Amino acid sequence: MTKTLTTAALLMTLLPIAFESQARPNPGHTQKGMASYYHDSLHGQKTASGQRYSKNRLSAAHKTLPLGTQIRVTDTLTGNSIVVRVNDRGPFVKGRIVDLSREAASELGMIKRGVTSVKLEVLSLPPRHDS
Repeated sequence: MTKTLTTAALLMTLLPIAFESQARPNPGHTQKGMASYYHDSLHGQKTASGQRYSKNRLSAAHKTLPLGTQIRVTDTLTGNSIVVRVNDRGPFVKGRIVDLSREAASELGMIKRGVTSVKLEVLSLPPRHDS
């Protein structure tokens, strides 16, 4: 019984550390996939960060990167790139790795295509808020 409790306590201590290291990639971490952009009807809606989405600002949604992470998004078809901050969660469409604000999509040159192949690079992470 004592061995079981000790093992359980050890797992409860180590598992959060393992998940935390996966959730916070280092600057330089890259990811490839498809990007899309927010519909104009979402302008003014609250994002996961609590900020209001603005179609006129450079921002992005990502499923797992910490909110506040700064990323470089490069269109692999044209080579154009932009820098945005993650302030929302998504996209929730299979195969897509990032949703961009309309301004970000415009600067990237992908508006007419709607979706494009991109490479993401983590430039900086927000400060940790350890409890």
